[in-house]
Amino acid sequence: MHPVKIIGVGDDGANGLFPTYRQWIEEADTLVGGERHLAFFPESSADRIPIKNGLHKVLERIDRARHHGRVVVLASGDPLFYGIAGLIARKLGQEHVEVHPHLSSLQLAFARMKESWQDAVVESVHGRKLEGLAQRIDGKEKVALLTDAANAPSAIARYLIRFGMTEYRAFVAENLGGERERCGWWELEEMAEASFSPLNIVILKRKSDADPPRWGLGIDDHEFAQRKPDKGLITKKEVRVLSLSEMRLAPDSVVWDIGAGSGSVSVEAARMAPYGQVFAIEKNEADLSNIEANKMKFRADFSVIHAKAPDGLDQIPNPDAVFIGGSGGELRELLQVCCDRLKPGGRIVVNAATLETLHQTREGLHESGFNTRVTMVQTARSKPILNLTRLEGFNPVFIIVGWR
Repeated sequence: MHPVKIIGVGDDGANGLFPTYRQWIEEADTLVGGERHLAFFPESSADRIPIKNGLHKVLERIDRARHHGRVVVLASGDPLFYGIAGLIARKLGQEHVEVHPHLSSLQLAFARMKESWQDAVVESVHGRKLEGLAQRIDGKEKVALLTDAANAPSAIARYLIRFGMTEYRAFVAENLGGERERCGWWELEEMAEASFSPLNIVILKRKSDADPPRWGLGIDDHEFAQRKPDKGLITKKEVRVLSLSEMRLAPDSVVWDIGAGSGSVSVEAARMAPYGQVFAIEKNEADLSNIEANKMKFRADFSVIHAKAPDGLDQIPNPDAVFIGGSGGELRELLQVCCDRLKPGGRIVVNAATLETLHQTREGLHESGFNTRVTMVQTARSKPILNLTRLEGFNPVFIIVGWR
């Protein structure tokens, strides 16, 4: 039985392939690939399996075909770089697959840009949502983006402008290696209005004179947009930092922020879990505009749900961490839902300003079989008084942590 040969192809088709690769394609009994790739070899008499929607069926056909003859799979560029080769190897077994890469679109784009790329961050929005991209690339000097028809360069530019990320210029490389190749630099405002070939890659580079904002863990309270005249209804920085540490977030954590208020916890959680999902649930309509403003300012692209929890929770994924900064009075019911939905190893963190909330939270967590730990936090900040300095104290807050 012959191994399945997966061959990377550029936009120049057969002309860019080694003679050996062209011979393998000519001798193939079954040729697999996207319609664009198959069209490069009209003279082939092999059976053709087009790669369309439903990869599972395509993989099954490849598996059957390899028992009856030579199978060649055509893929774009390097088939192991966001390509199909890894999936085929897992399905058939690595011992039944050979991978023969072409130059990747990333290599070619940086070659046209005439810059090194070992220091670049690579992100793909091909077949994926743009949501969450802001916090993943914020602060990065050089970012390469793999695109698709929906997430075209113009859509990416509009997204970046929305989050105020105008410190970047963009290099767009289209139809790399083909007769219609076009490469060039764009300002985001120009790129947002332009049209591009569907086959492109976008490289963002921070301008040398740019001075983008930098936010570490524990953003100062006054930096957040907050409700007026009740300004100050926010999870204070010191309590927020300790609560986030108790949540033990991973880069891909799913987080529920219930009673989000200004969204301060959601903002910091999204920046700590850039490859995860953060859901800010808030019942007060007046707070929603502040949450949106804080999302843009701090480049934290998370989901906002206008609902009184536990309403709205049934439509979102199970969490790795839950933060409850406020509830509408149904705390026990809410805790039950959170305990039932929490993923294994997850944690629930509740902030309580009253002894009654502390008691209800501990009782509710214990009823669901959770362990608990309580930390009382009482902080004070310096405040000038004439030519002297005094400490202004804040009310104590109980941080309750629950885990199985």
